[in-house]
Amino acid sequence: MHRVLSLVALVVLAATPVLSDPASWKREWPETDFSKKNIESWGEIQSGGPPRDGIPAINAPEFHKATSETALQANEPVMTVAISGESERAYPIRYLIWHEIVNDTIGGVPVAVTFCPLCNSGVTFDRRTKHGVLTFGVSGKLRNSDMVMFDRETESWWQQAVGIAIVGDLTGTKLRMIPGWMESWKQFKTRNQDAGLVMKAPAQRRPYGRNPYQGYDSSARPFLYNGEMPPHGISPVARVVRVGDRAWPVARIRASGGVTEAGVRISWEAGQASALDTGEIARGRDVGSIRVRDAQGRDVVHDVMFAFAFHAFWPNGHWMIAP
Repeated sequence: MHRVLSLVALVVLAATPVLSDPASWKREWPETDFSKKNIESWGEIQSGGPPRDGIPAINAPEFHKATSETALQANEPVMTVAISGESERAYPIRYLIWHEIVNDTIGGVPVAVTFCPLCNSGVTFDRRTKHGVLTFGVSGKLRNSDMVMFDRETESWWQQAVGIAIVGDLTGTKLRMIPGWMESWKQFKTRNQDAGLVMKAPAQRRPYGRNPYQGYDSSARPFLYNGEMPPHGISPVARVVRVGDRAWPVARIRASGGVTEAGVRISWEAGQASALDTGEIARGRDVGSIRVRDAQGRDVVHDVMFAFAFHAFWPNGHWMIAP
């Protein structure tokens, strides 16, 4: 990369080399059944540097009304989750960039709000499965530069971008994705003056508001990624909107003022800072906010991720380059 990623560089330099071999993982993962997997090779999984729980997930988030929030800047990104009958909740990226997973419950629905900075992938999952309600943590492992989560109940490993268990007892189990979107704090607050809730700062010592991956979304190559680059001359760290197995370049949506294709309407609105640009999140360049709805105006599950990650996990996906 042309520019140093402060946190990534530090954790890699500090980490003891870890072989991609279950024999070397057993001490840290005594309950994981490594005889079960749905990946081709153990070499696909790499250590990202931090050990298990070295990036601590949040399990008991606290909230207050949007009108009480004073720390967030207007253009800072938040992940918004809206469940019918409940107040919308905002999960600031200034916290998720340091914790990556928030285990929460909204109106009786247990959810995992997740953000992988290295793929810019922000997805919310329903934590209920036929095996019970799961609680997720950060394994410290990466596959295609994407976070590998784990559940504390079985210690199975899960691919964050797709929500599928890839190693362990629950291999092949798929989590249900919940519609949500990323927007600026101002956009959330304007829409939710009276009823919106925003997550409070966790009671941990982190420089919240800082970006430990400075310059990452203008890098020439993603961190710890050895796969194919995306087609059509698209930059590996260009943002794309993934809906199912389709990807729309955000640059095209922005230039067009929105698109209506393949049964969805994708809109773009200025005002959201990139969390992966400058050292201070609020100073990041404006990448805008995406909202995806169906013909009835209902929010649709989607992800605004980097192009390389879409190509890695949907190698036969459809690139929506032009009308």
